[in-house]
Amino acid sequence: MFFQTQDIRLAYDDRGSGVPLVFLHAFPLNRSMWAPQVAALSTQFRTIALDFRGHGESDAPLWSFSLEQYADDVAALLDHLNIPQAVLVGLSMGGYVSLAFSKKCGDRLCALVLADTRAQEDSPEGKRGRFHLSHTAYTQGTEAVANTMLPKLLGATSLKSKPELVEQIRRTIEHTPVSGILVDLMAMAERSDSVAHLTAISCPTLVVIGDEDHTTSLVDAQIMASHIPNARLAVIPAAGHLSNCEQPELFNDLLRGFVEGVRANGRRS
Repeated sequence: MFFQTQDIRLAYDDRGSGVPLVFLHAFPLNRSMWAPQVAALSTQFRTIALDFRGHGESDAPLWSFSLEQYADDVAALLDHLNIPQAVLVGLSMGGYVSLAFSKKCGDRLCALVLADTRAQEDSPEGKRGRFHLSHTAYTQGTEAVANTMLPKLLGATSLKSKPELVEQIRRTIEHTPVSGILVDLMAMAERSDSVAHLTAISCPTLVVIGDEDHTTSLVDAQIMASHIPNARLAVIPAAGHLSNCEQPELFNDLLRGFVEGVRANGRRS
């Protein structure tokens, strides 16, 4: 499915009914990374997965944009679907967009899931790493980006024992337009620090981290869980930065239980 916003055509999937869950993907992937969640959860909830600009089947404009623009696109999708409130599920870059959305449209969140992400801005070393990867993408293409990113995205267990997943992630990265990769890297490098904002998040929040995630750390997850007033932390074993793909059943069980709890509390209030 597609919708139009600001002369840009964005792709999304919309399946099931009930509480709307909006899935926001990681860099440099697309909405297909959420296939295990859509397949398992669309029988109980309304599952919506968006391709950000420059990813998947969405348009890849050449001009630059920001994580705040991505957040505006999420709001536009909710408007298009006539959804006043939703549960946002953001992983990695999708978590950055979820935090940006919470700053601009917090009243449209009935709950929030922040997976394998962090609230801090990039360190100087982190910014240099993004600029270096931009140069790699521009000069060597997406195959080189995949070679760089795979050890950062997948944990040791998955790299050793899940070759099909490794190849699936590799193919997704290699099919991502270079323009989308370059814009993402600039947007992430320029994002502002969100730690001070965490105490203003009032909706129920689930913070998830894979215990083999070396791109974001347990400390990063603990910072979010300790600052957000109504948050809890869950650690997924044998999972790296893509915990939803590496341990889908555990991730789905966590998400299902969390949303059912939010729904039950909403009925009692």
